[in-house]
Amino acid sequence: MKTTLKLITVLLVTLLVSCGGKEEKKKEKISYPKKEPTEQTTTPKEENVPASKRIDLANKGIGPITSVDLSNPVDQKMVTHGADVYKKMCTACHRIDKKFIGPAPTGILERRTPEWVMNMILNPQEMTQRDPLAKELLMEFNGSPMANQGLTEKDARAVLEYFRTLE
Repeated sequence: MKTTLKLITVLLVTLLVSCGGKEEKKKEKISYPKKEPTEQTTTPKEENVPASKRIDLANKGIGPITSVDLSNPVDQKMVTHGADVYKKMCTACHRIDKKFIGPAPTGILERRTPEWVMNMILNPQEMTQRDPLAKELLMEFNGSPMANQGLTEKDARAVLEYFRTLE
């Protein structure tokens, strides 16, 4: 019901925006000499960066994971297990290096904290309801919620270790 309501709202907003009038503005032919600015002001413009590209290395997400240590070298045994779990459970919606139904995991640890990634894997329903970034991702990916695959913390940690190897 909520998804249907959101979809209808998005469609109505799109319709209203696209139906704006096209008024022709009269160009005035009065010109004034331009003055050179005395000071250069550089105010950074807020760009509308999609949630999947935005960098947020402070948010740990909502769920059981509060701390993950990635200081050790990559554990190849965990990588193998994580790749197997990813291929079995995640490839229906995720592609390694491109947007599909869900975002690509390549470079995810450059944009998200490891805790956030694991909490999203383990607790996707609550994350998409209460975490602002997860909510934005849900909307960016057409309201397709991530399914809870029922992974254990060990499996989620192995998938995270696999993500560390993706470039």
